[in-house]
Amino acid sequence: MTDSAPGPAPEPGPAQAHGALRLTVLVGENDQHHHRPVYAEIVHRAHAAGLAGASVFRGVEGFGASSLVHTTRLLSLSEDLPVAVVIVDEAARVRAFLPELAELTREALVLLDEVEVVRFPARDAGAEDGGAGGGAGA
Repeated sequence: MTDSAPGPAPEPGPAQAHGALRLTVLVGENDQHHHRPVYAEIVHRAHAAGLAGASVFRGVEGFGASSLVHTTRLLSLSEDLPVAVVIVDEAARVRAFLPELAELTREALVLLDEVEVVRFPARDAGAEDGGAGGGAGA
């Protein structure tokens, strides 16, 4: 018979969620919808729709359908850089948001990827958000 004293409780592992989608919308920085940047309109509509989160990433170089390379390295072409809006949420919620994009993304590339979301528990019991904040989540 072995005598083992109970040790400290093991830290809970990461929580995993299946059935999530990552929605990525690739637009130009200067793309407008009713005098407002398209990327901002997407973020505000995602917020109004109650999606988990949205983040906007500005590219440093890229090209799209026009085949014109835009880059931060040349002052004359540093306008209209590529912008990616990324939203992650449950698949059904993301798919329900797609009609909102129809009028905003006529020339944009819209991507859907199945993703596995991993959330790490907060270190202290009083923390409301276990992540770094400011990003997309499910």
